[in-house]
Amino acid sequence: MNPTLELQAFIDQHLAVVEPLSRETALANWEMQTTSSEAIKDKVTELNTRFARIYANTDDYAFLKNLAVDEIDSPVLARQHRILLNAYLENQIPTELLDETIALMVEIEDSFNVYRGTICGEPVSDNAIEKILDESRDVTLRKQAWEASKQVGQAVSERVLELIRLRNRAATSLGFENYYVMSLELQELTEERLFQQLDDLAAKSEPLWNSYRDELDSRLAERFETTPDAIRPWHHANRFFQSPEAGKANLDRFFVEQDLEAIAAEFFSAIGLPIEEMLAIADLYEREGKCQHAFCMDVDRKGDVRVLCNLQSNERWMSTLLHEYGHAVYDRYTDHSLPYLLRTPAHIMTTEAIALFMGRLTKNADWLSLYAGVEKAEAGRIAADAQQEIRHQLLVFMRWCLVMSYFEREMYRNPEQDLNTLWWDLVERFQRIKRPEGRNEPDWAAKVHLATAPVYYHNYLLGEMIASQLLNYLNTVVLAGEPSSALITSPKVGAWLKEKVFYPGALFAWEEWLEFATGEPLIPQYFVADLG
Repeated sequence: MNPTLELQAFIDQHLAVVEPLSRETALANWEMQTTSSEAIKDKVTELNTRFARIYANTDDYAFLKNLAVDEIDSPVLARQHRILLNAYLENQIPTELLDETIALMVEIEDSFNVYRGTICGEPVSDNAIEKILDESRDVTLRKQAWEASKQVGQAVSERVLELIRLRNRAATSLGFENYYVMSLELQELTEERLFQQLDDLAAKSEPLWNSYRDELDSRLAERFETTPDAIRPWHHANRFFQSPEAGKANLDRFFVEQDLEAIAAEFFSAIGLPIEEMLAIADLYEREGKCQHAFCMDVDRKGDVRVLCNLQSNERWMSTLLHEYGHAVYDRYTDHSLPYLLRTPAHIMTTEAIALFMGRLTKNADWLSLYAGVEKAEAGRIAADAQQEIRHQLLVFMRWCLVMSYFEREMYRNPEQDLNTLWWDLVERFQRIKRPEGRNEPDWAAKVHLATAPVYYHNYLLGEMIASQLLNYLNTVVLAGEPSSALITSPKVGAWLKEKVFYPGALFAWEEWLEFATGEPLIPQYFVADLG
């Protein structure tokens, strides 16, 4: 039989089962993230298991593996074949191992959703902890808040370790060295190339980083009336030091009592990517039992795109809202006439690139003037400081991504090693934060991504690099000759994003996608230039 016809028939039968089940699973996951309960947790476990078992089918995998791909006369079908083959490959493991892994991951994810750390016996939300670390000068309270942020790690660490072991068992049963190596291959990346890139960025950023950290330690020492050598993690303005303290521009003041949803809607409409329909079905404010983080979910690949946040009236949450709707417009404006399997972003890093690009805009003086209501004169006065905040944000976040990437690789290489010490070794190496004396706790396990979004974090950093490249192309080609404000006001931006970034979906592998969008392969120099 003709391989092209065989594959198309297989896909048609496959999607008749997968498409409705995928939607049902997504809706159940959404419910678990917004209203946690034992009943919905059990439902999510059952649906995720059913979904994974489809891809565990050995006969289907054998068909895909043995198909004469070279004889398929459609590039679109050939691309779907690659996506399917990867999806089936990672699930070719014993059913009991698959079921156990899924159940444990759902259990851990639910634990993160409902857990609240305590200060003096009183439960506190992540937003409350961040507020203390951002504003308080009481070092004792700051230390208590930082320690509270790590208590969830103590609660879940043994289960996370068991999950790591299960994932490694699955990967080695498929012939891979470990789960980390397998995941990179399925993401169309290689460990060697990725870490060459990370090593290069670490080296290139070292002088800028050391200069920034010396200055920061001096400022923190002055603020807390101590010495630079005495600075510890709770002196920083973030639980993981993944973003910097507020700079001279003091951007939070521009968002007090502001309607963040309205601001986001006005901006995205201006560039030709309206989000009102997606705002109407979002879940944007904190409450008990709800996931405390932020994410975007494409429920059906047909336009039902939902965003979850826990908004507060500050710059961080304004940036987060823009970030999540960067994901959302990518999903919403992908060409829906594409085959279902290609109706997704080209790669994790490509959707992160758009989200990260959008999230940077709260530090753009033109954007603040046009959308946050900052007077033009004031916007002009803070422009240089706001630009510096972008550079500091990129620098701090890059070094945090290095911690996560190197830690996760080593964790999967040997989950039985002293991970508590490894974590602080890497924090000290890449972030220059001294470990608390005598502390031996699983602080690494407090980062939810390690359990629920494995082998993901490097995509944020690669996404930042792509965001810089896309931004350069927009400014120098798409908007050539126009004022700088065109980046945040012109429908040309949305039109170009739709045509060159969103519409292709997963038709191309990520490197082909980037060349299609910008005419160039990934060039780190654009990101390095944005660092300052």
